[in-house]
Amino acid sequence: MATAQANGITIAYEASGNPLDPAVLLIMGLGMQLISWPQDLVDGLVEQGYYVIRHDNRDSGLSSKFDHLKQPNLMLAYLKSLVGWKQAPAYTLNDMADDALGLLDALGIAGAHLVGASMGGMIAQIFAARHPARTLSLTSIMSSSGRRGLPGPTPAARNALMRTPASPHNRRDVVDRMVQVYRIIGSPSFPTPERQLREGIERALDRSACPAGMARQMVAVVASGDRTPLLRKIRCPAMVIHGAADPLVPLACGADTAASIADARLHVIEGMGHDLPPQLIERLLALLEHHLRGNILPDHPPPMPHRAGSGTHQ
Repeated sequence: MATAQANGITIAYEASGNPLDPAVLLIMGLGMQLISWPQDLVDGLVEQGYYVIRHDNRDSGLSSKFDHLKQPNLMLAYLKSLVGWKQAPAYTLNDMADDALGLLDALGIAGAHLVGASMGGMIAQIFAARHPARTLSLTSIMSSSGRRGLPGPTPAARNALMRTPASPHNRRDVVDRMVQVYRIIGSPSFPTPERQLREGIERALDRSACPAGMARQMVAVVASGDRTPLLRKIRCPAMVIHGAADPLVPLACGADTAASIADARLHVIEGMGHDLPPQLIERLLALLEHHLRGNILPDHPPPMPHRAGSGTHQ
């Protein structure tokens, strides 16, 4: 696994394709690793003619951990967010966007198409707003603007994230618990096959496990607040992809993100939850191919009212 020194930390990354092709930077979500990006999606982007870069965010995978800092109290952080009290994160999403910029600097890449999922979408939004000269396009998948008043996770999804395994040192219990989490937040119309889901979880555990890092990332998300002012600064081509059945980051969050970015395109996928199931990879690749090459897909009525912008309902 390759590593780069960037923004004062070590960042683990993997690059696929021809370095002379346009770069696509994939930014993964909360507690996830670069291997969480489906390989078929990576291979498909390479086949489309892109140099695809994936990295482990700080406090996940093989990148630098912040274990010298205490593990935050997630329930306290959540309660503070409800009443608007100031958080004290170990770092912010701005820092994580600077990590991504530092990685591009280390690799000598002048600009990249940004594709972020969930928390990664938030990081990509910040990057695009703060570094327009380095951003070729933005794709925000199953993410949010962070605007106060948007609907939050369903009780089942929130409880799934907050609850720990009964025996956190028992590998089977950990895997079983994570399977339950993915079943709760995943796509009801496109369930990932059981064997494939378990193999992915076990592979991630073998590579790295950092529950404290995930907690610190979660506080960074909560502390990031409303990104609407930043989103209004984005001028690059922008696409928002969201599942109609997302129980963790409801569809209204994706619609608000698209409405907050000038000329952003919203694509809603029926039956998709908060994951990237294998059955949807071809559809996602088709959307990315049109977007990254600057094409526009035919318009259809948006799935729900929102303040501005137009979208396609898939």
